[in-house]
Amino acid sequence: MTAAENVCYTLINVPMDSEPPSEISLKNDLGNCDMSAFLTSFPPLEKGDVKLKTEALKKVIIMILNGEKLPGLLMTIIRFVLPLQDHTIKKLLLVFWEIVPKTTPDGRLLQEMILVCDAYRKDLQHPNEFIRGSTLRFLCKLKEAELLEPLMPAIRACLEHRHSYVRRNAVLAIYTIYRNFEHLIPDAPELIHDFLVNEKDASCKRNAFMMLIHADQDRALDYLSTCIDQVQTFGDILQLVIVELIYKVCHANPSERARFIRCIYNLLQSSSPAVKYEAAGTLVTLSSAPTAIKAAAQCYIDLIIKESDNNVKLIVLDRLIELKEHPSHERVLQDLVMDILRVLSTPDLEVRKKTLQLALDLVSSRNVEELVIVLKKEVIKTNNVTEHEDTDKYRQLLVRTLHSCSVRFPDMAANVIPVLMEFLSDNNEAAAADVLEFVREAIQRFDNLRPLIIEKMLEVFHAIKSVKIYRGALWILGEYCSTKEDIQSVMTEVRRSLGEIPIVESEIKKEAGELKPEEEVSVGPAQKLVTEMGTYATQSALSSSRPAKKEEDRPPLRGFLLDGDFFVAASLATTLTKIALRYVSLVQEKKKQNSFNAEAMLLMATILHLGKSSLPKKPITDDDVDRISLCLKVLSECSPLMNDIFNKECRQSLSHMLSAKLEEEKLSQKKESEKRNVTIQPDDPISFMQLTAKNEMNSKEDQFQLSLLAAMGNTQRKEAADPLASKLNKVVTQLTGFSDPVYAEAYVHVNQYDIVLDVLVVNQTSDTLQNCTLELATLGDLKLVEKPSPLTLAPHDFANIKANVKVASTENGIIFGNVVYDVSGAASDRNCVVLSDIHIDIMDYIQPASCTDAEFRQMWAEFEWENKVTVNTNIIDLNEYLQHILKSTNMKCLTPEKALSGYCGFMAANLYARSIFGEDALANVSIEKPIHLGPEAPVTGHIRIRAKSQGMALSLGDKINLSQKKTSV
Repeated sequence: MTAAENVCYTLINVPMDSEPPSEISLKNDLGNCDMSAFLTSFPPLEKGDVKLKTEALKKVIIMILNGEKLPGLLMTIIRFVLPLQDHTIKKLLLVFWEIVPKTTPDGRLLQEMILVCDAYRKDLQHPNEFIRGSTLRFLCKLKEAELLEPLMPAIRACLEHRHSYVRRNAVLAIYTIYRNFEHLIPDAPELIHDFLVNEKDASCKRNAFMMLIHADQDRALDYLSTCIDQVQTFGDILQLVIVELIYKVCHANPSERARFIRCIYNLLQSSSPAVKYEAAGTLVTLSSAPTAIKAAAQCYIDLIIKESDNNVKLIVLDRLIELKEHPSHERVLQDLVMDILRVLSTPDLEVRKKTLQLALDLVSSRNVEELVIVLKKEVIKTNNVTEHEDTDKYRQLLVRTLHSCSVRFPDMAANVIPVLMEFLSDNNEAAAADVLEFVREAIQRFDNLRPLIIEKMLEVFHAIKSVKIYRGALWILGEYCSTKEDIQSVMTEVRRSLGEIPIVESEIKKEAGELKPEEEVSVGPAQKLVTEMGTYATQSALSSSRPAKKEEDRPPLRGFLLDGDFFVAASLATTLTKIALRYVSLVQEKKKQNSFNAEAMLLMATILHLGKSSLPKKPITDDDVDRISLCLKVLSECSPLMNDIFNKECRQSLSHMLSAKLEEEKLSQKKESEKRNVTIQPDDPISFMQLTAKNEMNSKEDQFQLSLLAAMGNTQRKEAADPLASKLNKVVTQLTGFSDPVYAEAYVHVNQYDIVLDVLVVNQTSDTLQNCTLELATLGDLKLVEKPSPLTLAPHDFANIKANVKVASTENGIIFGNVVYDVSGAASDRNCVVLSDIHIDIMDYIQPASCTDAEFRQMWAEFEWENKVTVNTNIIDLNEYLQHILKSTNMKCLTPEKALSGYCGFMAANLYARSIFGEDALANVSIEKPIHLGPEAPVTGHIRIRAKSQGMALSLGDKINLSQKKTSV
């Protein structure tokens, strides 16, 4: 019986701060009394207060659950409570009869239970369908065959009741009785089969079919064979059970696949999304034929598009990605790339991200052209839609996907570049930076596209709004403009972007020219403002209106310089030097050479003059002055050595960087493909399905049971499928001492978003411990879901208590508490045993992740919490220390292996990880080997950690501090 068919239980909540009632008071409340005074007070005992009896019955149930024995109350309840027709009383009685002892110490059934049995026989014939149905559910929990035997005719009769609620519970009752006591109803499978054939209600048919699956699979298959053509007309709950049956039968007996695979194909067209999902998953496991894989994949795609819940979309996308991992299925999915791209209509960014990655993995030379057309349309759509907050990030994803397509399929670059170049002038700097990176790589790799890229770059150059993009565009134009006309065009664009020169004189004249008219019109009242320190400052309308007017008329490059960003001036100086040196080599006329050089030098000189003046918001830095001065000197001398450095060495450096990057990507792709390819050793045994023993077949993983366990949060790793083995592998946390009256120890099971504490509590005394309660509290971002219920422990008895703790963020947490209990018969206060603390490790929630250098720098600048850890280790090798830190912290090294190779006495590396809650953790390792202290000197340096939350930064720092030193094995 799977976890799906487990019976459910009723939870009763009563206040625990009140004193437990005595047996006499309970008898009085329930309506029984042996005292004459009570008899004279309440002559009609059977008509007592129902509310009072309800409360008393609840107290009785709680006391019995806590280990109290109340034998005197049995007849009281039979006489004065059992005949009542109140529905609440009847529900509580069902719970009472479930938990009350029904046998004598020697194992015989109590005589009073005959009266109970008669009462329930009447309830099974009651005209109210709710009472009949709830009674049938109660019978599922009875374990006494003597009680059930007289009720069998009434249970059988309920199969023919007019109401479906009664019939479906009657099927469940027959199923459990047949499973536990087959002799009571030996013809149950035949009875249920006949019932199933004539039944019309979907829920009743589902329960009946479920019983046949587990009780008599052959009959279930016979029934399915008779109605296999009508399966599409069944209700979804019955269709789900049919899918499960077909899955189990075909895995146990592969020869049955041909008989039922048509039925699974038909269920792919079901109106229920759940049925379609399960049918597609079953079809993939039953058949690896291309038609089956294509049908299942198409079903998954339809589900993603039609379902509105983003979580469902992500789950089904994961199933598609799993299909893609199989080498033989990948070819089939490649034909469905265009269908997969229909998912991009979903506004959720995470769904789009996974979809684009999947499409990129599946793209081939056959469909890349269609893929690029769709992506180009999507890029153009994002340009027109700005209201959604994720539009900029989506555009960035599209640009990166087109970039990857163009690198893998160079023929597509010519179609992609014109569309993407327009986004260099985009307000979103991140998307423009991705376009620029793509353009830089394309212009270096594809010589035939250089004229097109230069032309497009010159078209959009004046519209670029971001200074960072402007610098990159200047570098590309300076590096790749090789004709006289292009060089002249670049100079024209630079002059246009810089405005009138000399800048200082023109700005002073502009100030003087604009000031007079402003003075004439600015007669508005002065505005009083309060500064940060609380003092008053006065601001006139004149000073607030003038800058806005100036910025509107100001050319872009001039605006950057007046804002104090002179790094772009250093880039401009380098660009001007490169194109001037190239112009000299292209043009033979000395006059033109000198004229061009003079113009370039004039621009640099006027920028230097501006930097030294008081006009910019920030003065020019010394580094920028040195760079511009160097470029002036190079242009004044024009030596061949400098010509080689500026026009050849720079491009070679870029070429080396791109080739290293490409090699790294190929290496990572190779590793991924090696992971996916199933390597079979020559001496591995071959498993033939037809020759596999049945017990071995049953030991294979049941996908339905695995998915159910995953939904219930009971997922186990494949390598630790045996629960006993998985428990033995875990470390037991001792919570109390061996000499304490109550000994406690715990297994700490860390699931994805919660922690389950499995606490073993042992009574080491000779007394009965009542109301033994595990009281827990948490420190950090942990939350106790529910308070564990109290227990009654017999002398030297033990029990397991489970407690759930929810985790809300990634930081170290502490669980602490105590065990409190009462000693039976003692008049003293409650006893308490304090527990040891349980420390929750941050590493259970951190996973290695990847990001680009630009994203890393952006996050490094944004994150406000930093933790600096000084290196204190006994490791003497730099690389070994880095690998030790990576292993201890679950972080991934973003710095390429080539950059870390070799030996130079120091090392710098960037590390990145992401928690399951979506929190990012960054680290920068800066270490060195102090050579002057000898070859055995340990590594020194520091590690800087940055995170968005303080807890993440501190917890990661503590983890590094604890694990820096390498322990000797």
